[in-house]
Amino acid sequence: MTREILELSPEIRVGVQGEDIFAAVMDLQGQVFRDVPGRKTIRVDIAGQSCFIKQHFGVGWGEIFKNLLAFKLPIISADTERRAIEALGRIGIATTPLAGYGERGCSPASRQSFLITHDLGDILSLETLAEQWAVTPPEPRFKRHLLIEVASLAARLHDSGLNHRDFYLCHICLDLPRLRQGDIHLYLIDLHRVGIRETIRSRDRMKDMAALYFSAMNAGLSARDYLRFLRRYRGRSIRITLQEERDFWRQVQVRAIRLYIKLHKVAPDLHQLGGIIA
Repeated sequence: MTREILELSPEIRVGVQGEDIFAAVMDLQGQVFRDVPGRKTIRVDIAGQSCFIKQHFGVGWGEIFKNLLAFKLPIISADTERRAIEALGRIGIATTPLAGYGERGCSPASRQSFLITHDLGDILSLETLAEQWAVTPPEPRFKRHLLIEVASLAARLHDSGLNHRDFYLCHICLDLPRLRQGDIHLYLIDLHRVGIRETIRSRDRMKDMAALYFSAMNAGLSARDYLRFLRRYRGRSIRITLQEERDFWRQVQVRAIRLYIKLHKVAPDLHQLGGIIA
């Protein structure tokens, strides 16, 4: 007997037609945001609401074994992101609201699934904001406040046993309508690789922080900005943090530099960027 899970919010259910609701969702077409082997992300209107649908079509045994041989857990369905959304909700981190989830099939290689989330609307990624800062420096008070909010989000995520695995600025977004009211409200998005454990592993924390540091290298941040972030993220004095965790933060910096070189084909000038943290 084929295993099937189908969970849709009432407002989404009325907008999906057909006898086979699961197949109807998997067949939906819309604006394509991502299309890779085995997985597609589209934006569609359902019952007058803008939604994102992540459709997983089965990864195949080859992809599963490739990940296992590399000591990585393969992503075989949208369930990873569903559980991540629920976990973030429990710890108070805002993300894309869940509107539906479906899964069909027993074999991990051919299992199909989908995840429906509501469109967050008028948002701005911190990657785009950082590009603006590199040209036009921000108002200092706003920059300090935003750095503290990002550090608080990262601390809550990691201290709750979660790691993002793609923790770049492009996956942290500002709610622009609330920002216009003077409120900095952040969303963490793109959760399909999130790891969930009782306690985060040091290497997973290091990789997340390196990704974040790398993606902020061209934002025009000063050494004081990085230290302000670090103080809030660790919740104690910079002196104690760098005394007790110097090797960890050196690993963060080395990995971030490697990521920068891989993308830009040149090493970052850490003195110019104000990015010496260890």
